[in-house]
Amino acid sequence: MSDAIKHECGIALLRLKKPLEFYKEKYGTAFYGIQKMYLLMEKQHNRGQDGAGFASIKLDVEPGERYISRVRSNAAQPIQDVFAQINERVNDELASHPEYADDVALQKKNIPYIGELFLGHVRYGTFGKNSIENVHPFLRQNNWMHRNLILAGNFNMTNVTELFQNLIDLGQHPKEMRDTVTVMEKIGHFLDNAVTDLYQECKNNGLNKREASPVIAEKLDIARILKRASKNLDGGYAMAGLLGHGDAFVFRDPAGIRPAYFYEDDEIVVVASERPVIQTVFNIDFDRVQELQPGNALIIKKNGKVTQEEILTPTIKKACSFERIYFSRGSDAEIYQERKKLGKLILPAVLEAIDDDTDNTVFSYIPNTAETSFYGMIEAAQDFLNQRKNNYILENRKKLTREKLEEILAVKIRTEKVAIKDAKLRTFITEDSSRDDLVAHVYDVTYGVIKPTDNLVIIDDSIVRGTTLKMSIIKMMDRLKPKSIVVVSSAPQIRYPDCYGIDMAKLEGLVAFRAALELLKDKNLYHIVDEVYAKCKQQEFLQDSEVVNFVTEIYAPFQPQEISNKIAELLSSPEINAEVKIIFQTVENLHIACPKNLGDWYFTGDYPTPGGNRVVNKAFMNFYEGKDARAY
Repeated sequence: MSDAIKHECGIALLRLKKPLEFYKEKYGTAFYGIQKMYLLMEKQHNRGQDGAGFASIKLDVEPGERYISRVRSNAAQPIQDVFAQINERVNDELASHPEYADDVALQKKNIPYIGELFLGHVRYGTFGKNSIENVHPFLRQNNWMHRNLILAGNFNMTNVTELFQNLIDLGQHPKEMRDTVTVMEKIGHFLDNAVTDLYQECKNNGLNKREASPVIAEKLDIARILKRASKNLDGGYAMAGLLGHGDAFVFRDPAGIRPAYFYEDDEIVVVASERPVIQTVFNIDFDRVQELQPGNALIIKKNGKVTQEEILTPTIKKACSFERIYFSRGSDAEIYQERKKLGKLILPAVLEAIDDDTDNTVFSYIPNTAETSFYGMIEAAQDFLNQRKNNYILENRKKLTREKLEEILAVKIRTEKVAIKDAKLRTFITEDSSRDDLVAHVYDVTYGVIKPTDNLVIIDDSIVRGTTLKMSIIKMMDRLKPKSIVVVSSAPQIRYPDCYGIDMAKLEGLVAFRAALELLKDKNLYHIVDEVYAKCKQQEFLQDSEVVNFVTEIYAPFQPQEISNKIAELLSSPEINAEVKIIFQTVENLHIACPKNLGDWYFTGDYPTPGGNRVVNKAFMNFYEGKDARAY
């Protein structure tokens, strides 16, 4: 994606089902879990580079021994920093106590981070400052082992204000209004209630507090706690939790917006945000990794029993399609094919834009995540060219010479790596004039491969704000002096803000929205803006379930191509000599290419939860009123 947006988060949960001595004997180290956690987090660094955190729990420790360890970082390379801190601490202990070297029991007793249960998180900050306090996992501490809660997640809630008020109604005094804090405190509240009820039951049966502890651990009903805590949640989420005594869970939203996958054998249970991460780290086949079903929780009891239980009734599955287009690693077998298909399906529109003139067209991509869609587009272009060759040969077979046949067969689809990103260049100056000059040089071009008679087709994953295209890419492409520049988005037009984890919170930042506004002005329809504002304002205090997304009316008067043409105007400028065209994927083709991820609210306005409609209307009111604020 040429426009940098912050997005998503990644989770990794690992439970070792055998004693640590087993891993020492089989794999040569009792630190097997820590090593695997490093790989699980590093293989998901694409999901978050603003912060990283790691937590571990030791099972069955004696009173007075530390059993929870946590380390977090918001350094420039947070994953490496987290594990550098862990390694330094472990190595210091081993150097100070040589007797620990081959004694797993002593290692577990005396060295932090070694344990049987682990939770990791990588973060992009979509809300709030990137301070260490915002880095997961979060820890809710208590002297009762069962009441310790560690929570990390990939989520955004649309109704944080409501959740905050719920806590107040429960008699709590939350320290701040953030979705992670409110969710953790709500789960913690019902966890406390469950522990108290079980203790009272044990007490009534004549057990003292110490005798009650293992009974509470065995009988604690995680599914019931989650059902009570999740009644009012509105958002996309995959959240993972550890309890101090050793239970664990991963819970997914009922629309399946945020992803979660898991694998279990007789040695481990592992959960991650992406399937190929588990495949790679544990060297297992694609079909052995399961998807956690929407509305379900994977519950891992202290005794190692694993169940998948329905917490909330699943709704229509609206898994985030951006996971397939851009966010997730393309090494997933299904995602790779889906991205190629996105490229194939958009070729007819490209051929129309270049008048089928593939001989005088160079195809390229904006590095690096669009490369797979590029391959699909080129395969389809090659099929088109082959069909053209076949038709010519069949029509002229009686008079075809060897020389002419060789000339026909020699024609190829022309591909070049035209755009090269300077990864080390950072737009660190905030003054607009200086910053724009730096943005213009984020990309460089390959000279000498384009002729003045050529069309240049360059594919990108998606176009969000269009800033980098306007300030850098199109200007750089124009230096090559092509006849036309065709920018192709393998995703449809992004028309609406996201509120489930992607940092697209403001309407005015979306180039499709700006284009629609310009079209309304051109056609003397700008009164629609006032009408939409009035309709949004009337709904401001309705229940979320009653709110309608009226922002769709901004786009209703126009065909998608009209908006694409206006976007091309906005992203071009007088000094550009080439004709600039912009092509977007259709929503219909997106669903054909990615049939399992039908979440398309940023393209269609069809939000999967009631809170989404409130957020989009709020975003529009903020725009109309000139408020530079987030809508959730």
